[in-house]
Amino acid sequence: MTEDANRSPALKQVTIFTDGAAVPNPGSGGYGVVLRFGAHHKELSGGFQRTTNNRMELMAVIVGLEALKERCKVTLHSDSQYIVNAITSGSVFRWRNNNWTINPSGTKPAKNPDLWERLLAAYERHEVEMVWVEGHAGIADNERCDALAMAACSLSDLPPDPGYVEDASEEPAEEQEGEKAVPRGKRKITAEGQPCRHCGTPVVKRAPRQRKLKEGQTYYFTWYLYCPGCKAMYMLEEAKQQVGSNEGRPGDHLP
Repeated sequence: MTEDANRSPALKQVTIFTDGAAVPNPGSGGYGVVLRFGAHHKELSGGFQRTTNNRMELMAVIVGLEALKERCKVTLHSDSQYIVNAITSGSVFRWRNNNWTINPSGTKPAKNPDLWERLLAAYERHEVEMVWVEGHAGIADNERCDALAMAACSLSDLPPDPGYVEDASEEPAEEQEGEKAVPRGKRKITAEGQPCRHCGTPVVKRAPRQRKLKEGQTYYFTWYLYCPGCKAMYMLEEAKQQVGSNEGRPGDHLP
């Protein structure tokens, strides 16, 4: 038998982009996925009625990898430092080996172990290169994933997220190993430029995309504060607008 005959077939090369969102955080959540293989292109999305941004980021990666029916060589792009850093630094594998705790003494539980277990099971079936991309930077497939995720957030009759628990609404900075933890305290985020309570990145002011109001909803937010680092969202009462006012609908203008 020749040397060529002994070689395994070359893996198919697949590119995946993923994104997740929760509005507010926690709140209605959605995820979006774009898969590309040669000339082939597929989009996937879904959502849950109450969840967190990080859970939707994880869900997007899971759905993208689980969509592959055979072992592939995958380049996976995500704008979630929470996910990319945990995998590339090896932190998430240590959490798993330590029974889903993030410190050697086992006293600090890791968040979202149900989704991390599922993600790693899918991840280890493929050869995956994780690539962090900056969100809202004009990268077409990342922008498309964001649009899919945001559209999923606004769907009616979303199912519950079975793994979401109310005390997981604050994603701890300690889990992002290798970065300086920022004390969260009780401080409020009220103005552009303040450090995010989760990761310390200065927040920016953003207007939501045009989205359909849910049945019975009597208000919307004309703008919100957004963290470009971990994608946390801060909804302020001063930005709240009653339906039927003369100030327009969400996404009509930037603040």
